[in-house]
Amino acid sequence: MLLTEILNSKQLEVQKLKKTEINSERKAVSGTFIEALQNHRESPALIAEVKKASPSKGIIRHDFQPVKIAKEYEEAGAACLSVLTDGPFFQGSLHYLEEIRKNTSLPLLRKDFIIDERQIEESVIYGADAILLIAAAMPAERLRLLYEHAESSGLDVLVEVHSLEELKSVTAEFSPSLIGINNRDLNTFHTDLATTFSLLPHMPEGVLIVSESGIVSSDDVSRLKASGVGAMLVGETLMRSENINSAVSSLYGYAD
Repeated sequence: MLLTEILNSKQLEVQKLKKTEINSERKAVSGTFIEALQNHRESPALIAEVKKASPSKGIIRHDFQPVKIAKEYEEAGAACLSVLTDGPFFQGSLHYLEEIRKNTSLPLLRKDFIIDERQIEESVIYGADAILLIAAAMPAERLRLLYEHAESSGLDVLVEVHSLEELKSVTAEFSPSLIGINNRDLNTFHTDLATTFSLLPHMPEGVLIVSESGIVSSDDVSRLKASGVGAMLVGETLMRSENINSAVSSLYGYAD
Protein backbone atom coordinates (compact mmCIF):
# COMPACT_ATOMS: atom_id res chain seq x y z
CA MET A 1 0.00 0.00 0.00
CA LEU A 2 1.23 3.47 -0.82
CA LEU A 3 0.80 4.85 2.69
CA THR A 4 2.98 2.05 4.08
CA GLU A 5 5.65 2.83 1.50
CA ILE A 6 5.57 6.52 2.40
CA LEU A 7 5.80 5.82 6.14
CA ASN A 8 8.71 3.43 5.67
CA SER A 9 10.52 6.15 3.75
CA LYS A 10 9.69 8.66 6.47
CA GLN A 11 11.15 6.38 9.16
CA LEU A 12 14.48 6.42 7.34
CA GLU A 13 14.25 10.19 7.05
CA VAL A 14 13.62 10.53 10.78
CA GLN A 15 16.60 8.29 11.61
CA LYS A 16 18.86 10.68 9.70
CA LEU A 17 17.21 13.70 11.33
CA LYS A 18 17.92 12.35 14.80
CA LYS A 19 21.64 12.42 14.04
CA THR A 20 21.58 16.17 13.41
CA GLU A 21 21.58 19.07 15.84
CA ILE A 22 18.43 21.20 16.02
CA ASN A 23 18.92 24.65 17.48
CA SER A 24 16.61 27.62 17.07
CA GLU A 25 15.43 30.59 19.04
CA ARG A 26 12.21 30.81 17.05
CA LYS A 27 9.03 30.10 18.97
CA ALA A 28 5.74 29.29 17.28
CA VAL A 29 2.65 31.10 18.55
CA SER A 30 -0.16 28.71 19.42
CA GLY A 31 -3.59 29.62 18.07
CA THR A 32 -2.38 31.61 15.06
CA PHE A 33 -3.51 29.09 12.47
CA ILE A 34 -6.86 28.23 14.04
CA GLU A 35 -7.72 31.87 14.70
CA ALA A 36 -7.06 32.78 11.08
CA LEU A 37 -9.58 30.13 10.01
CA GLN A 38 -12.16 31.16 12.61
CA ASN A 39 -11.93 34.86 11.82
CA HIS A 40 -11.67 34.75 8.04
CA ARG A 41 -14.16 36.79 6.05
CA GLU A 42 -15.04 33.89 3.77
CA SER A 43 -16.77 30.67 4.75
CA PRO A 44 -15.50 28.03 4.56
CA ALA A 45 -12.07 29.60 5.09
CA LEU A 46 -9.50 28.63 2.48
CA ILE A 47 -6.28 26.80 3.28
CA ALA A 48 -4.54 27.09 -0.09
CA GLU A 49 -1.92 24.47 -0.81
CA VAL A 50 1.51 24.97 -2.35
CA LYS A 51 1.96 21.62 -4.04
CA LYS A 52 4.14 20.65 -6.97
CA ALA A 53 3.30 16.97 -7.41
CA SER A 54 1.59 13.91 -5.96
CA PRO A 55 2.19 10.15 -6.22
CA SER A 56 -1.08 9.63 -8.09
CA LYS A 57 -1.02 12.63 -10.46
CA GLY A 58 2.69 13.22 -10.98
CA ILE A 59 3.71 16.82 -11.68
CA ILE A 60 0.72 19.07 -11.02
CA ARG A 61 2.38 22.41 -11.74
CA HIS A 62 5.43 22.50 -14.03
CA ASP A 63 6.02 26.24 -13.55
CA PHE A 64 6.44 25.78 -9.82
CA GLN A 65 7.59 28.92 -7.99
CA PRO A 66 6.52 28.42 -4.36
CA VAL A 67 7.05 31.97 -3.12
CA LYS A 68 5.27 33.49 -6.11
CA ILE A 69 2.38 31.07 -5.63
CA ALA A 70 2.18 31.85 -1.91
CA LYS A 71 2.01 35.58 -2.61
CA GLU A 72 -0.73 35.03 -5.19
CA TYR A 73 -2.71 32.99 -2.68
CA GLU A 74 -2.37 35.78 -0.11
CA GLU A 75 -3.53 38.37 -2.64
CA ALA A 76 -6.45 36.14 -3.61
CA GLY A 77 -7.70 36.10 -0.02
CA ALA A 78 -6.59 32.73 1.39
CA ALA A 79 -6.84 32.45 5.18
CA CYS A 80 -3.83 30.14 5.56
CA LEU A 81 -1.36 28.23 3.44
CA SER A 82 -0.47 24.55 3.38
CA VAL A 83 3.05 23.77 2.19
CA LEU A 84 4.02 20.25 1.08
CA THR A 85 7.44 19.40 2.49
CA ASP A 86 7.73 15.69 1.64
CA GLY A 87 10.39 15.26 -1.02
CA PRO A 88 10.36 11.65 -2.26
CA PHE A 89 6.64 11.38 -3.02
CA PHE A 90 5.37 14.98 -3.42
CA GLN A 91 8.52 16.80 -4.57
CA GLY A 92 8.13 19.19 -1.65
CA SER A 93 10.83 20.73 0.54
CA LEU A 94 11.28 22.32 3.94
CA HIS A 95 13.10 25.11 2.12
CA TYR A 96 9.84 25.99 0.38
CA LEU A 97 8.31 26.44 3.82
CA GLU A 98 11.27 28.52 4.97
CA GLU A 99 11.19 30.86 1.97
CA ILE A 100 7.41 31.25 2.06
CA ARG A 101 7.66 32.14 5.78
CA LYS A 102 9.98 35.02 4.84
CA ASN A 103 7.61 36.33 2.19
CA THR A 104 4.08 36.04 3.58
CA SER A 105 2.26 36.93 6.77
CA LEU A 106 -0.29 34.11 6.43
CA PRO A 107 -0.19 31.24 8.95
CA LEU A 108 1.52 28.16 7.51
CA LEU A 109 0.68 24.48 7.83
CA ARG A 110 3.52 22.05 7.30
CA LYS A 111 1.94 19.28 5.22
CA ASP A 112 3.95 16.12 5.65
CA PHE A 113 3.89 12.72 7.30
CA ILE A 114 4.84 13.67 10.86
CA ILE A 115 5.70 10.63 12.96
CA ASP A 116 8.33 11.89 15.39
CA GLU A 117 8.95 14.72 17.86
CA ARG A 118 12.07 15.78 15.99
CA GLN A 119 9.96 16.61 12.95
CA ILE A 120 7.83 18.84 15.16
CA GLU A 121 10.90 20.72 16.39
CA GLU A 122 12.08 20.98 12.79
CA SER A 123 8.69 22.41 11.78
CA VAL A 124 9.08 25.25 14.27
CA ILE A 125 12.56 26.08 12.98
CA TYR A 126 11.44 26.29 9.36
CA GLY A 127 8.52 28.57 10.12
CA ALA A 128 5.39 26.46 10.50
CA ASP A 129 2.46 27.67 12.58
CA ALA A 130 0.71 24.31 12.41
CA ILE A 131 1.40 20.72 11.47
CA LEU A 132 -0.65 17.84 10.11
CA LEU A 133 -1.02 14.62 12.09
CA ILE A 134 -2.60 11.72 10.21
CA ALA A 135 -4.67 9.17 12.10
CA ALA A 136 -4.02 6.49 9.49
CA ALA A 137 -0.28 6.80 10.08
CA MET A 138 -0.14 5.73 13.74
CA PRO A 139 -2.08 4.46 16.76
CA ALA A 140 -4.27 7.09 18.44
CA GLU A 141 -2.17 7.02 21.63
CA ARG A 142 0.97 7.88 19.67
CA LEU A 143 -0.90 10.60 17.81
CA ARG A 144 -1.97 12.12 21.13
CA LEU A 145 1.63 12.28 22.35
CA LEU A 146 2.74 14.04 19.17
CA TYR A 147 -0.26 16.37 19.43
CA GLU A 148 0.71 17.34 22.96
CA HIS A 149 4.33 17.86 21.96
CA ALA A 150 3.27 20.09 19.07
CA GLU A 151 0.98 22.17 21.28
CA SER A 152 3.73 22.59 23.88
CA SER A 153 5.98 23.79 21.05
CA GLY A 154 3.46 26.49 20.15
CA LEU A 155 2.05 24.79 17.07
CA ASP A 156 -1.58 24.28 16.14
CA VAL A 157 -2.43 20.79 14.91
CA LEU A 158 -4.72 19.64 12.13
CA VAL A 159 -5.69 16.07 13.00
CA GLU A 160 -6.67 14.21 9.86
CA VAL A 161 -9.13 11.32 9.63
CA HIS A 162 -10.62 9.47 6.68
CA SER A 163 -13.05 7.04 8.28
CA LEU A 164 -15.48 6.76 11.18
CA GLU A 165 -13.20 4.19 12.79
CA GLU A 166 -10.28 6.64 12.74
CA LEU A 167 -12.46 9.45 14.10
CA LYS A 168 -13.74 7.35 16.99
CA SER A 169 -10.24 6.13 17.80
CA VAL A 170 -8.83 9.66 17.94
CA THR A 171 -11.67 11.26 19.91
CA ALA A 172 -11.65 8.41 22.43
CA GLU A 173 -8.02 9.28 23.18
CA PHE A 174 -8.14 13.10 23.27
CA SER A 175 -10.09 16.15 22.04
CA PRO A 176 -8.55 17.92 19.03
CA SER A 177 -9.55 21.52 18.33
CA LEU A 178 -9.16 21.11 14.58
CA ILE A 179 -10.14 17.98 12.65
CA GLY A 180 -9.56 17.49 8.95
CA ILE A 181 -11.60 15.04 6.92
CA ASN A 182 -9.43 13.78 4.10
CA ASN A 183 -11.63 12.91 1.14
CA ARG A 184 -8.66 11.05 -0.35
CA ASP A 185 -7.93 7.49 0.71
CA LEU A 186 -4.17 7.46 1.37
CA ASN A 187 -3.88 3.80 0.41
CA THR A 188 -5.61 4.00 -2.97
CA PHE A 189 -5.53 7.81 -3.49
CA HIS A 190 -9.16 7.62 -4.63
CA THR A 191 -10.97 10.87 -3.77
CA ASP A 192 -14.64 11.31 -2.91
CA LEU A 193 -16.13 14.45 -1.34
CA ALA A 194 -18.90 12.27 0.08
CA THR A 195 -16.43 11.24 2.78
CA THR A 196 -16.83 14.64 4.42
CA PHE A 197 -20.62 14.51 4.45
CA SER A 198 -20.66 10.96 5.80
CA LEU A 199 -18.45 11.88 8.78
CA LEU A 200 -19.98 15.25 9.67
CA PRO A 201 -22.82 13.83 11.80
CA HIS A 202 -20.25 12.07 14.00
CA MET A 203 -18.02 15.07 14.68
CA PRO A 204 -17.63 16.29 18.28
CA GLU A 205 -19.46 19.51 19.06
CA GLY A 206 -17.41 22.69 18.84
CA VAL A 207 -14.61 21.30 16.68
CA LEU A 208 -13.51 23.33 13.67
CA ILE A 209 -13.82 21.01 10.69
CA VAL A 210 -11.64 21.14 7.58
CA SER A 211 -12.62 19.29 4.41
CA GLU A 212 -9.50 18.24 2.50
CA SER A 213 -9.08 17.29 -1.17
CA GLY A 214 -11.57 16.82 -3.99
CA ILE A 215 -13.01 20.35 -3.79
CA VAL A 216 -13.25 21.57 -7.37
CA SER A 217 -16.28 23.84 -7.80
CA SER A 218 -18.40 26.56 -6.22
CA ASP A 219 -21.14 23.96 -5.80
CA ASP A 220 -18.78 21.88 -3.65
CA VAL A 221 -17.97 24.94 -1.55
CA SER A 222 -21.65 25.86 -1.16
CA ARG A 223 -22.47 22.35 0.05
CA LEU A 224 -19.62 22.44 2.57
CA LYS A 225 -20.74 25.83 3.87
CA ALA A 226 -24.36 24.71 4.21
CA SER A 227 -23.18 21.68 6.17
CA GLY A 228 -21.24 23.74 8.69
CA VAL A 229 -17.72 22.96 7.51
CA GLY A 230 -15.46 25.75 8.78
CA ALA A 231 -12.55 25.46 6.37
CA MET A 232 -11.36 23.69 3.24
CA LEU A 233 -7.92 22.65 2.08
CA VAL A 234 -7.57 22.98 -1.69
CA GLY A 235 -4.47 22.12 -3.66
CA GLU A 236 -4.71 20.56 -7.09
CA THR A 237 -7.68 22.64 -8.29
CA LEU A 238 -5.75 25.86 -7.63
CA MET A 239 -2.33 24.55 -8.65
CA ARG A 240 -3.60 23.67 -12.13
CA SER A 241 -5.05 27.13 -12.68
CA GLU A 242 -3.17 29.72 -14.74
CA ASN A 243 -4.76 32.50 -12.69
CA ILE A 244 -4.94 31.76 -8.96
CA ASN A 245 -6.99 34.85 -8.11
CA SER A 246 -9.66 33.89 -10.65
CA ALA A 247 -9.60 30.28 -9.46
CA VAL A 248 -10.22 31.32 -5.84
CA SER A 249 -13.02 33.68 -6.91
CA SER A 250 -14.56 30.88 -8.95
CA LEU A 251 -14.51 28.52 -5.96
CA TYR A 252 -16.47 31.01 -3.91
CA GLY A 253 -18.88 31.60 -6.79
CA TYR A 254 -17.84 35.14 -7.54
CA ALA A 255 -17.84 36.52 -11.07
CA ASP A 256 -14.32 37.03 -12.41
